[in-house]
Amino acid sequence: MSIQAKNDYILQLETVSKFFGTVISLKDVTLRLRRGEVHCLLGDNGAGKSTLIKTLAGVHRPSEGRYLVEGEPVCFKSPREALDCGIATVYQDLALVPLMSVARNFFAGREPISKLFGVIPVLDMQRAASIAVEKLAEMGIFVRSPHQPVGTMSGGERQCLAIARAIHFGAKVLILDEPTAALGVKQSCKVLKLIHTARERGISVIFITHNVHHAYAIGDCFTVLNRGQSMGTFAKSKISKEEVLDMMAGGTEIQSLVDELEGREAA
Repeated sequence: MSIQAKNDYILQLETVSKFFGTVISLKDVTLRLRRGEVHCLLGDNGAGKSTLIKTLAGVHRPSEGRYLVEGEPVCFKSPREALDCGIATVYQDLALVPLMSVARNFFAGREPISKLFGVIPVLDMQRAASIAVEKLAEMGIFVRSPHQPVGTMSGGERQCLAIARAIHFGAKVLILDEPTAALGVKQSCKVLKLIHTARERGISVIFITHNVHHAYAIGDCFTVLNRGQSMGTFAKSKISKEEVLDMMAGGTEIQSLVDELEGREAA
């Protein structure tokens, strides 16, 4: 790999394996994320997506292989270290508090502080609300009030809030764990549009999903996992939606079942 090619990648996993005792969760997985790219990580349940996410996010350390950020080897000891390097992960549970306001959730753990009487530190709620509304609007999300509880928002709006929060706090790499899994068609479209907006702003995105249709709509390239191993990485121009589906666990099995049932009907 040339120096120029190395510099093109903001994040790399090189033949990474992860073992939990005798259990092999990942085996020799290579994933390379270019700058300003939406890289889709696909696989059925049990394919190893969650372990890979946690390895990227600094929850797990690789048992074998190398993890590089902007060409430099890293060994994160915690998710905070990954976040400090600009690698933000939005999990399915979103880490939002339903009874807290939009503004409080937006700044959770990073609240803007002002000094009362120039001495006593207090939460600057007015500033927090103003920034939250402004940054959400920049991403195309318009809330009724920054003081409304997050629990009153739709699933799609909550996903967008979590993504916008990560972007505001300097994410260079955004890892999205099944962001459209529990959403309807309209809400899924809103999330996919936000991913497109993030890419336009130069942010690299790893989009984890088992939904080929959502991946193909927004992805630039695809890595398919099956039982902890990579089936390869493919540019969108080099592979069809049907071929991606066939490589995922269940694709060939479903087709075999259809052929078998059709054979029985013919007999």
